Amino acid sequence: MTYKFYGALVPFREDDLQSIGFMKRYGNLYGRIVDMDNLRLAARKAMKGKFYQAGVREYLKDPEGNLTKLHRALVDKTYKISPYKIFVIFEPKRREIYRLPFIDRVVQHAIMNILEDIWVSMFTADTYSCIKGRGVHSAALKIKKALQDEENTTYCLKIDVRKFYPSVDRKILKQIIRLKIKDKDLLSLLDSIIDSAEGLPIGNYLSQHLANLYMTYFDHWLKETMKVRYYFRYCDDIAIFSGSKRYLHQILSDIRIYLEVDLHLSIKSNYQVFSVEIRGVDMLGYVFRRRYTRLRKSIKKNFARAVAKRKSRSTIEAYKGWTKHADCKNLLKVLSDEKNKEVQRNGHSGRGRWLDWRKNQHEKAGEPRNYSARV
Repeated sequence: MTYKFYGALVPFREDDLQSIGFMKRYGNLYGRIVDMDNLRLAARKAMKGKFYQAGVREYLKDPEGNLTKLHRALVDKTYKISPYKIFVIFEPKRREIYRLPFIDRVVQHAIMNILEDIWVSMFTADTYSCIKGRGVHSAALKIKKALQDEENTTYCLKIDVRKFYPSVDRKILKQIIRLKIKDKDLLSLLDSIIDSAEGLPIGNYLSQHLANLYMTYFDHWLKETMKVRYYFRYCDDIAIFSGSKRYLHQILSDIRIYLEVDLHLSIKSNYQVFSVEIRGVDMLGYVFRRRYTRLRKSIKKNFARAVAKRKSRSTIEAYKGWTKHADCKNLLKVLSDEKNKEVQRNGHSGRGRWLDWRKNQHEKAGEPRNYSARV
């Protein structure tokens, strides 16, 4: 079997690439991107839910004039991406967030209005995150369904890519883009956005889509070449199921080589191969068991505290959305009861903390016990 290397040194036979639609390259896209109607649509998308921002209010003082000016700059090839405003958040861990002025966000929405269908057509069905109809809850439903096949999901390999967004190799990313796009004006625009920061800047609208694109050949390699049956990827969060622990360790070794050699990425040291029956699968904010699904403890606590602090209705409804895909009737009952102030403040009751303490004591003594489920 002879392989030809494409882009980031990804081994695929040419007929394999043809069958999954990778051989067709698209041109004549730039004119559609800079079209005024597309820019108007992009502006509406970019300002959705952000009318309070100063940049949006400034734009709305003369929307048509601002779009005409942007259109002219794009047509004349004089558009330059603006400097980023960088700030740090600590939820749930330290991250640098890059923010662009509103008009630059319009450009990125305009690009994705045209490229989204092209790029999504390249993704496997097991790729989630920032894809219409394939978010957290869609992935959760697929994982639940997979776990019904007990024979082939006995063990789980759980891995994360180390500092994924900052570690994306821009040269390799440009090569991957060129496998599908041949419009020189569009490639020049995309290159200027890619070169505006190291790796992929978290906060850029385009970054989340480029991240999926960067990993798509890896996805197909696992599915078509390595024949992995149960594979799920949400951004850089990966879970693979199998009936063989030895098989998962071998796949881990192959994945490590692929990511390091072909994509210049590395796996976090906290990778795990474990029994699904014993531990459950902690992913996407849930802990998946074969017979039931629970919210991750940190999300449950945040939900309880949001109720206690009487956060906005939209915040509470967002947490309730999480509970719709988990077995949380008792949790919702407790949080809706005004008498349960302690649970709302702390995420569990005093008895829950006592059970935690007792469980830890027995585990230290090597005496595993069964404890009643807490909210």
